[in-house]
Amino acid sequence: MPWGGILNIGEKIKRLRTLNNLTQDELANRCDLTKGFISQIERNLTSPSIATLIDILEALGTNINNFFNEEIEEKIVFSKNDIYDRDYEDFGYSISWLIPNAQKNSMEPILITLKPKSKTKADEPHEGEEFGYVLKGRLNLIIGNQTYKVRSGESFYFKSNKTHYLENPYNKPVSVLWVSTPPSF
Repeated sequence: MPWGGILNIGEKIKRLRTLNNLTQDELANRCDLTKGFISQIERNLTSPSIATLIDILEALGTNINNFFNEEIEEKIVFSKNDIYDRDYEDFGYSISWLIPNAQKNSMEPILITLKPKSKTKADEPHEGEEFGYVLKGRLNLIIGNQTYKVRSGESFYFKSNKTHYLENPYNKPVSVLWVSTPPSF
């Protein structure tokens, strides 16, 4: 049985790597391993040998005793370097995931930027709730057959049990802080 089945070694290694501000590539180079192998370890798809685990932990500034006996401090503050951006050019909007791997959490905060005369893809009904705060501009929030106008400084909150999306029919861009629970982006 891989170690990941007993303990979540991969997640602990990833958390330590992130706390040390290392990329998978940088950690792999320090341990004379491949980035792909580090990725598989972090996703608990494979287990390192004891010797390899010791090398990885040394590169992360700890040892095997501390690794198994101490709780790894969870990252609390996130910087611009943690943000993952994706453009949806065909639709005219972009999403910035503000917290890495937020899909494992109870909620997922993102920043949506809509270009003028654009709209997001429709999100089908699902379990959960949605919250948004318009940072800049104004937009239409469409929930089912209802349209709600939301301006800068205003927020919205609704259950995700109807198809919903954002629309910017105006001539200026819009920025929205959006939080969904459970994560759906």
